[in-house]
Amino acid sequence: MRHFSGWMRPAPFAIWVASICALLGAISARAQNPQAAQGPPIIKSIDVQYTGPGTVSKERILAQMRTKVGQPYSDQVVEQDIETLYKTGSVLNVRIFAQPEGNGVKVIVAVQTRSIVREIEIDGAEQVKAKRLRKEIKLKLNQPVNEQELDEARQKIVEVYQGRGYNDVSVQFRVDPIDEKRGTARVVFTVNEGLKGAVRQIHFEGNEHFSEKVLRKQMKTRGKTLVYFLDKSGRLDEVQLEQDLDKIREWYQNHGYIDVQIKDTRKERTKNGPMILTIVIAEGPQYHVGKLTISGYQATSEQKIRALLKMKEGSVYSPKQLRDDAKAVADAYGSGGYVDLVVLPEGTPAGPARIDVHYKIEEGDRSFVERINIAGNTRTKDKVIRREVLLAPGDVFNTVRVDTTKKRLENLGYFAKVETYPEDTDIPGRKDLTILVQEKRTGSLTFGGGFSTIDKLVGFAELTQGNFDLLNWPGFTGAGQKFRLRIQYGTERKDFILVLTEPYFLDRRLALSGQVFYDEANYLSAQYDQRNYGFAIELRKPINAFIYATLGYQLQDVDIFNVDPSASEAIQSQEGSTVESKIFSSLVFDRRDNPLLTRRGQRVTLSPYIAGGFLGGDTQIYGFDLEGSQ
Repeated sequence: MRHFSGWMRPAPFAIWVASICALLGAISARAQNPQAAQGPPIIKSIDVQYTGPGTVSKERILAQMRTKVGQPYSDQVVEQDIETLYKTGSVLNVRIFAQPEGNGVKVIVAVQTRSIVREIEIDGAEQVKAKRLRKEIKLKLNQPVNEQELDEARQKIVEVYQGRGYNDVSVQFRVDPIDEKRGTARVVFTVNEGLKGAVRQIHFEGNEHFSEKVLRKQMKTRGKTLVYFLDKSGRLDEVQLEQDLDKIREWYQNHGYIDVQIKDTRKERTKNGPMILTIVIAEGPQYHVGKLTISGYQATSEQKIRALLKMKEGSVYSPKQLRDDAKAVADAYGSGGYVDLVVLPEGTPAGPARIDVHYKIEEGDRSFVERINIAGNTRTKDKVIRREVLLAPGDVFNTVRVDTTKKRLENLGYFAKVETYPEDTDIPGRKDLTILVQEKRTGSLTFGGGFSTIDKLVGFAELTQGNFDLLNWPGFTGAGQKFRLRIQYGTERKDFILVLTEPYFLDRRLALSGQVFYDEANYLSAQYDQRNYGFAIELRKPINAFIYATLGYQLQDVDIFNVDPSASEAIQSQEGSTVESKIFSSLVFDRRDNPLLTRRGQRVTLSPYIAGGFLGGDTQIYGFDLEGSQ
C-alpha cells in the first residue's frame, strides 16, 4: 500500500506542466469564443410589419432610419429612428425591437401608418361657396391625415364665416374611410352657419367703479367698426371671449376687487341680426393691506427692504403689485450677488376686506463670477457675444446685469433663443455664468419691381447681412458687422449703394460706417437730370443710455446734365460737375420706447455741418439742422 500511495503523488515538474497546459487551454477557449468579449449584436435583417393598410412603402420607412443591416444594434439609434418616423407625419404608431437570429439579431419595425386623404367635402355651406372654403383651408389631397392641420382648417372656416358676420357658426370635421384595405379616407367638414349678425356693441352691468370704456380696453373682442375687414372687429370667438373675461377678472383683482365674479354673458340679437354682448359683473368689496411683515433677511435691514415696496400697509391690495414688489426685492439682492435668493410673498385674509402680507426671504450665499462660458454659437465669434456681457470673471454675480446682458444679446438679432444661467463650481462662493445661444439666419435677399407716376417702371434687388464678417471667406458671417447692397434700376432712376458698418471699431464701443453710392434721377425736374456719386464715412459714439454723437465726412460729385435750352439762367449756370466736400456731425437725444412702434418718449437731433473752405471742393456752405419729435 505504501508503494501504491507513492505512485499517486504528482512530481513538481508534472504540476508545472499541467498548469501551463491549463493556461493555454483557457486562452485557446477564449480565442475560440470571441462573442464573449464583443459589444452589441450585429443586425442580420430588418423586417417592416404593418398594422392595418401600409400607405407608406417599406423602402421609404427604411430610408428614414439610421438602423441598418450589418451595423451593431443600438437602443439610442432606435429611439432616434422612432422620433424621425413620427416627424414624417405619415406614421400614427411605431415600435422597433430586436429578436435573436443566428449569431446576431433581427430588427422588427411594427408600424401603423396614417390614412391618405383622397376627398374633401364641405357640408352645410350655403352662404359661402364650398369652392371658396377649399381655397381658404389649403388642405392638399393625397397627403396623410393630420389632425392638427384638420383643426386649423376647421378654425379657418370659422374665421371666414365670422368675417362675414356669422358669429354663431360652428364647424366640425370627421374622417370617413373610403377603402380600408388601401388606407384611403374622406375628410368631411360639417358647417352650421347660424344667424348672420356681427357684434355691434359690448355693454357691462354691475360695473360701479370702472367705466365701460376702461373695461372694453381689456378685451380683444370688439364691436364692429367701419374698417372691420382690416381690424377683424365684430367677430365673436368663444375662446377669445373666455380670455377676455379672464382679463377683466385680472384687471379687477389687480385693483383690489379680489372676489370679483362674471355672473353672466348675455348674447342678444336685434331684429336686423347684429349682436349685443352684455357682461354682468359682481365687483365685491375692495381689499386693502393690513399688516406687512418681513422675515429671513440678514444681509440688509427691514427698513431698506420696505423702501423697495410700493404696496404698503393701508394700500389697495394687488396681486400684480405683490409680484412686482417681490421682483424688486429679488433684483436688489441679485445686484449684490445673491443668486440663490428665494422671495416668497404670501397674502393671508385678516378680516373683512383686509389681507396681511408677509415676505419670507431665503438669502443664500453671496456669489462671484468664476468663468463665463458660451455655447451654441457655430457662426458667431465668441468676442461678438462677450462684448455684450456686462460681467467679467471676479465680479459680483449681478443678476440684474445678467438679465440686461440677455436682452442685449437678443436685440442683436443674431439668435433665435438666448438663455443665461449660473452653474455651481468646486469653489465656494463662485459660480460660472453660462450663456447658451441658438443662432438663426441673419441674411436676406429681396428683389421686386413696380410702377409709379414718379419713378415709372423700376426694379430692385437688395442683399443684407446683419452678422457679416469681411475677412471670413467664403461664408462672410460671424463678426457682427452690418452689410447692405442695393441696386435699383428703372426708366427714371438708377441707384446703387454699398454700406458696411463695424459696430465695435478697434474693439471699442465706437461704430465705424462706410458707404459708396451712385444716384441718377430723371424725375427731379423736367428741365434737367441729376447724378450724384461718392462715398461717406461716419463714426458713432454712445455717450450714455439716451445720448449718442456722430462725426462723418462725405465727398460727392453732383452732376447736372441734359439741361433744357429753354431753362432759366440760374439752372443753366449749374450745368456740369460740382464737387462737394463736407464734414457733418450730430448729437442725438433719444428716449423712445421703440424706434419703430413708438408709444412714448422723445427724440431730439442737432446736426451741424460745413462744406468747402479748408475742405476744398466747389460748394461753400455751413449750418445746422434741429429736429424734434414727441
